[in-house]
Amino acid sequence: REEAPGCRGGCGMWGSVRELWRRRGAALRLEQRWAGGVGCVVWDAALVLAKFLESGARPLARRRVLELGAGTGAVGLMAATLGANVTLTDLAELQDLLALNIERNRHLVTGSVRAKVLKWGEDVTEFQPPPDYILMADCIYYEESLEPLLKTLKDLTGPDTCVLCCYEQRTMGKNPEIERKYFEVSRFIF
Repeated sequence: REEAPGCRGGCGMWGSVRELWRRRGAALRLEQRWAGGVGCVVWDAALVLAKFLESGARPLARRRVLELGAGTGAVGLMAATLGANVTLTDLAELQDLLALNIERNRHLVTGSVRAKVLKWGEDVTEFQPPPDYILMADCIYYEESLEPLLKTLKDLTGPDTCVLCCYEQRTMGKNPEIERKYFEVSRFIF
């Protein structure tokens, strides 16, 4: 166990570093926190989407990329190492963790990367014009956030925006219904 660096005033948050190995060059080193909610962990869906981006299936160099619900920033940071100009977005309480992970990996970035607060369902004017790509990893699991997430996607996307969504299919509780509703409603948005 190690106390997470970057905690102001000894906040007592314990964490670990997760390495995300890249095909070329050094691994991304991502701080995780064992307290603080779901955004403080590198989830499997983030690893899968990051590896998909690294495969080169989508051109990212010099593209505008916005990650929704970035959490630790794993996916967006991978995009930034591939030459994308990335904005990592999440709630205010995750900005310190995002800033720490950006700083820890800045030497690997060949595009650009910054973190900004974005609460789903609220004004997105400062994120316009629409990005080339919107990245989402494991954002479809919480029923109360579904409507604000869909509103944010509608407000952010333009005719040329590509949304890449990766999630772990869950079979317990309300998750199958939430996933079905997300894809049903998003059909009408895009």
